[in-house]
Amino acid sequence: MRRTHWLSGALFLLGCSAGPLGAQQIGKFVPVQAGSEVDHALTEINAATDSAQKLALIDKFAEGPGKEGDNPLLADGLYVDYYIAQKNYDKAFEYGDKLFALDPDNFPNALNMIRAASEKGDADRLISYGEKAQGILKRYKDSPAPAGTDASQWEQQKSQALESNKDGVAYIQQAVYNGALQVRDAGKRAGLLARFAQAYPDSPYANQALVVAATAYQQAQNAQKMLDVANALLAKDPNNLWMLLLLSDYYGERGEQLDKAEAYARKAVSVLETAPKPEGATDEQWAQRKSLQKGLALSSLGQVNIEKKDNAQAVGNLKAAAPLVKPDDVSYAKNQYRLGFALLNLKRNAEAKEAFTQAASVNSPYKALAQEKLKAGTAPARRKAP
Repeated sequence: MRRTHWLSGALFLLGCSAGPLGAQQIGKFVPVQAGSEVDHALTEINAATDSAQKLALIDKFAEGPGKEGDNPLLADGLYVDYYIAQKNYDKAFEYGDKLFALDPDNFPNALNMIRAASEKGDADRLISYGEKAQGILKRYKDSPAPAGTDASQWEQQKSQALESNKDGVAYIQQAVYNGALQVRDAGKRAGLLARFAQAYPDSPYANQALVVAATAYQQAQNAQKMLDVANALLAKDPNNLWMLLLLSDYYGERGEQLDKAEAYARKAVSVLETAPKPEGATDEQWAQRKSLQKGLALSSLGQVNIEKKDNAQAVGNLKAAAPLVKPDDVSYAKNQYRLGFALLNLKRNAEAKEAFTQAASVNSPYKALAQEKLKAGTAPARRKAP
C-alpha cells in the first residue's frame, strides 16, 4: 500500500521511490520504506495524542533512526511541527534553522518558519524568512536539469512544482506584508516594507508596500530615504497617485524643484480623471478618495504658486482645494494655513485672518502655527512649516 506523508522538513514517501510527486516538493525529499523502523516510528508519532508522549517519541526517533542518512530532515521537521502546535515559537525557530542548515532550499520549512514568525508577531524574522523563501524560489526556477534528466521534462516538473506551491507563495507575501505593516516604529516599518518590495517586486502588495514605506520614512523624518523610495516607485509606476502627491507636496513645502512639483501635481489631477476604481471599493468610497486626492493636488499647486510669487493663482487653487480636503483635518488645516499666506501677500488681510482661523479650528500640527499668526496680526511674513 502506498502512503505519502508531509512534514515541514521534507516530503517522505512510504514504499515507493520519489516518482512524479517529487516534482511538487521544493527541497529534499526522503523516501521511507513501508514496514521499516522509520515507518513504524513515524506512524507511532503521528498517532500520539498526548503532547508529552509525542515529544518523547520524537526524541526517541531523533536519537535512533532519525540520525541515519537524510532522516535528520524528518526529525527536525517533526520538532518544528510539534513546537508550532505548542506555540513554542523559539524552539520551532531553533529546529527550523537546523533544518535549513541541512537543506537550505527547503520551501516547506520556509512556510512553517513564516507561519511561526507571523503567529509570534516577530516582524524581523518574518522579513528574514520571507527573503529566504524568495531566494529558494529563485534558485529553484533557475536550476538546471539534474544529470540524466531531460531538460524539457525538468522544466515541466519545475512548472508543476511552482504551480502547486502558488498558494504558499501567496500566503508568504500576505503574511510578510501584513507583519511589516503592524510595526509601530515608523522608520523600522518603512525599512521592512522596502525590503519586502525588493524581495517580491512582482507581488500584488509590492507597490503598496513602497507607498506605505515612503510615507513612513516621511513620518520618521528621514527625507532622503523617503525620496529614494518615492522616486524608485515613480520610476516603476509613473502614474502612482500617492507618490505624485507626496513628492509634489514635499518639494513645494521646501521651495525646491518647483517645476517638478507643479508637474507632479498636475499629473495627479490628470491621472485621477481616468483612474480605475480599486477592487473592493464602493462607488461612494472611490468618489470620496478621488475628491480628497484632487484636493491634495490642488493644495500642492497652490503652495507652488506661492513659492513662484503667483499669489492670485495660489488663492484660486487653495480655495478650490478647501472643500475637497475638508474631511481630513490635517490636510484642511495645511491648505487653509497656506491660503492665509497667499491672501496676506495680496494684502487681503480680513480674508487671511479668516483662513488662519479656519486652520486653527481643527486639531493638527498647523493649529498652533495658525494661532500664533492670528496673535501676531496680519503682517506679511514667510510661511512657517510645521
